[in-house]
Amino acid sequence: MGDCIFCKIAKGSIPSKTIYEDSHFRVFMDVNPATDGHCLIIPKEHFDNIYDLDAETAGKLFSLATCIARAMRDALGCGGINVVQNNGEIAGQTVKHFHLHLIPRYENDGQYLLWKPHESDPDKLEELRKKIKKSI
Repeated sequence: MGDCIFCKIAKGSIPSKTIYEDSHFRVFMDVNPATDGHCLIIPKEHFDNIYDLDAETAGKLFSLATCIARAMRDALGCGGINVVQNNGEIAGQTVKHFHLHLIPRYENDGQYLLWKPHESDPDKLEELRKKIKKSI
């Protein structure tokens, strides 16, 4: 994808504050961080979103995410980490290249999750469960 900014970062043609790189992934600091230490994990191969990501790449990516998350906890002393991944414009995806956010969380950091939980209807939950299960 010639015009994809994350493909350019993955190839090294756009500089980044890289904290880890191998033949499949690059992990770098987010230039517009939610909190101190916020980083992104991207596959070097272009995938638009989670729907396009193959199972092998996904497995390797989440294995790497656990390693990076532990390193962030130990190095930054954060009290927790949000793992965020958006798919589609309506879900907040702004770069059409699969990427996983690791956002360190600190006491009173001013960040909040995007949804407000609400009470569910048990019948609707069952209906949705059946629909999803049928599609697996």
